[in-house]
Amino acid sequence: MLAAKSQPTIRVEVAAKILPLIQKPKMMKVAVGGRGGTKSVAFADVFLRYCDAGERLCCAREHQNTIEDSVHALLKDRIDKKGIDERYVVEANKIYSWSGGEIFYRGLSRNITGFKSAHGIKRLWIEEGQGLSEDTIITVLPTIREEGSEIWISANRGASNDAFSRLILKQAEKDLQGQGYYEDDEVLIVEINWWDNPWFPEGLDKLRRKQKLTMTTAMYEHVWNGAYSDTVEDAIIEPEWFDACIDAHEKLGFKPEGIEIVSYDPFDGGQDAGGLAHRHGSVFVHVDESEEGRVNENCDWALDYAQEVKPDAFIWDGDGVGAGLKRQITTALGEKKVDIHMFGGGKAIANPKQKYDPTPDMVMKAKTNQETFYNRRAQRYWNLRDRVYRTYLAIQDGTYTDPGELISFSSKIKKLDQLRAELCQIPRKRGGTGKIQLKTKLEMEAMGIDSPNMADACMQTMDVESIKVKRKKLHQRGLR
Repeated sequence: MLAAKSQPTIRVEVAAKILPLIQKPKMMKVAVGGRGGTKSVAFADVFLRYCDAGERLCCAREHQNTIEDSVHALLKDRIDKKGIDERYVVEANKIYSWSGGEIFYRGLSRNITGFKSAHGIKRLWIEEGQGLSEDTIITVLPTIREEGSEIWISANRGASNDAFSRLILKQAEKDLQGQGYYEDDEVLIVEINWWDNPWFPEGLDKLRRKQKLTMTTAMYEHVWNGAYSDTVEDAIIEPEWFDACIDAHEKLGFKPEGIEIVSYDPFDGGQDAGGLAHRHGSVFVHVDESEEGRVNENCDWALDYAQEVKPDAFIWDGDGVGAGLKRQITTALGEKKVDIHMFGGGKAIANPKQKYDPTPDMVMKAKTNQETFYNRRAQRYWNLRDRVYRTYLAIQDGTYTDPGELISFSSKIKKLDQLRAELCQIPRKRGGTGKIQLKTKLEMEAMGIDSPNMADACMQTMDVESIKVKRKKLHQRGLR
């Protein structure tokens, strides 16, 4: 460590959006946005100045297996570029300043005990904050208790249903979209993107313009404009398609009318939840989830809703724990003129000889349902996907489609953002069968995708051919 001596502190230049983070004392300070917003460089320069002033600082990520995973190289590069190397000693895994300041590094997910023992931290900088786990946010971050200490987080948005989004960003989104910052007694969050960077380089802007032409709209918005990334490779529904479907019935002038279906995806314990969807004709009027109780108590939650709204049909997933719910559901609804149907994703294809009519974006010849789909789950998700895509075309291009072939999600759905994330993270499986197949829940879990309980409930409402409501009634009320 260098001996302390009197020298002026280093000069730091940052974008105007970063200034409130420096000027206002807060327990948590967050800069969120897309590529080119100078978040990481600004944080590096600011932390070098704090180190230069004698503070003990920690730079962390959720996962850090080696020093190469940290911001150590960025800090060293900033020292070199600013020509201030005489003020610091850069070791293999630490940086010291002439004033006695120190910067060290931690991985948060695997080093909770070690992190809690790191006393005297004045400021903690978490890079790639969108990767923080719920356990880290709830358990680890509150251990930063030094008087006047601060947690700084730089991040691009991840999925809208991840822990960082749910626990930190969602409270701020209305203000971030309206004025670019959010503030309360403990938290200050600023939105900063490439257009806020006065030093945005021409080379990077050239790449941005190129990628605007080559990326999907959703991917470009995520990478460059800091939007949520509610998609995965081979996802069957694009986020912009879903967005077009929000209140599509109001945009296109059709009403929630026709058959009413309530669908339930049973609670399976652990990290799972029960999913519920209520579709009235072509409009999803209510979608929700619940982790309350055990399997039967959770089913009662769905049955209570069904008894309140009195749908024409109640569908539930009969695979797994759902197989044991038939008696409970029949007892609750069997005498209330509600058709009861147990869905099975692994069942044979419905209407196997009927021709499947592909949407315009699909490069394939028309085949039978049997030739097109791998199983009932793939068939019904694809039916929902096609309705979402047709709605997108109707909204974007004015392409007329029978409302019975469209779908709308009411903006009154409280967990609409989470539903968006779930539906836009259902990936297709390339299995070499020539048929449309989806990845299983276990395969999705291996990809880090949570169980899509609400999405599954929505999908199950597409299984209308299996509903035994009288044909005359279906005709009168509009099955589609």
